[in-house]
Amino acid sequence: MSAGGHRVERVAEEIRTEVSLMLAGELKDPRLAVPVNVTEVRLRPDMRAVRVYVQLQAGKAEREAALAGLKAASGYVRHELVERLRLRRAPEVLFALDESEEYGHHIDELLQKVHRPAKS
Repeated sequence: MSAGGHRVERVAEEIRTEVSLMLAGELKDPRLAVPVNVTEVRLRPDMRAVRVYVQLQAGKAEREAALAGLKAASGYVRHELVERLRLRRAPEVLFALDESEEYGHHIDELLQKVHRPAKS
């Protein structure tokens, strides 16, 4: 991988750390009162946009409200990332729900149904 690729990975990891810290206590939006966990950060190679994947331990209505709160806070997060990481250009911050854990549980349930022995 090129040196630029390693830089993107390092910056993405720093963004993950900083966004986690912001979600832990700096963002005061009441919609973000649910537990939020940053699972992955994907930074485009040109570093103009970053997608932050989050897991929300809440019901469907709370998830939608929390995602709206995260979208509303994206401007603040973008500004803080530039200040804290001393980036030249502010990447556009997009939040996305990480549903991989729920999907994995669903697949496990399906596999258990298939492999269950038939009762005679």
